[in-house]
Amino acid sequence: MRCLLLCLLILPNLLRAEDLEVDVELFLAVDVSRSMSPAELEIQRRGYAEAITSPQVLDAIAHGLLGRIAVTYVEWAGEYSQRVIVPWTLLSTREEARAVAHQITARFDAGLRRTSISGALLYAAGDFEHNGFHGLRRVIDVSGDGPNNQGRPVTRARDAALEAGFIINGLPLMTTDALSQIWGIPDLDIYYQHCVIGGPGAFVIPVLDWDQFANAVKRKLVLEIAGVTPQIQPVQFTPPVAYDCLIGEKMWEQNRAYFDIP
Repeated sequence: MRCLLLCLLILPNLLRAEDLEVDVELFLAVDVSRSMSPAELEIQRRGYAEAITSPQVLDAIAHGLLGRIAVTYVEWAGEYSQRVIVPWTLLSTREEARAVAHQITARFDAGLRRTSISGALLYAAGDFEHNGFHGLRRVIDVSGDGPNNQGRPVTRARDAALEAGFIINGLPLMTTDALSQIWGIPDLDIYYQHCVIGGPGAFVIPVLDWDQFANAVKRKLVLEIAGVTPQIQPVQFTPPVAYDCLIGEKMWEQNRAYFDIP
């Protein structure tokens, strides 16, 4: 019996020891909720593909301690709506980067309903297990154009991920259109700071215009791969003393009549 218990304790570590060590395991969680137009969804895919194959990102990978990272690209919307576009993949060479970029842009899918940042965080945290890699850092990178409005409160999912040792960074999409007037909030960068991100060196890079998207992703990836903490201040708002991290859920209740069937 004692031998059996010892084997059960040692076995997970033995399995983990077989994983390939990388500088960082990077989970790219990309919002595809229906508040984003088909054109915006395409801009996102092309922006990530451009950033991943950029000289700056490849140089950041090459100058890491091990010179390689692991990456996955997953689109998310509602609580249980996660779509894997690129499964966990080794990224260390220009050829591997081009292969990942090709997977991202091979086709362009339609958006999905609702916005559950908490669902994306919970899915991401579980997806690291048994992915075949062991990173010196484990980073969940969340982009999104609105606050959480489905699933458990985002702070609960964030706190669980932080307790498990993850770093969460944010790319709030603060572009404006007719849908953002209904479902968006003007201080989304502050929402991400207070309610979404966390861990050593966590940061937010806001995007105010779609023309900025590819460069923002490139900068974010370089910082995440290099493990550098940027000095980024909120774009246009001063953080309040307290912040209502349930604002998205309250907005959904207020605006859900848009989706109710008569």
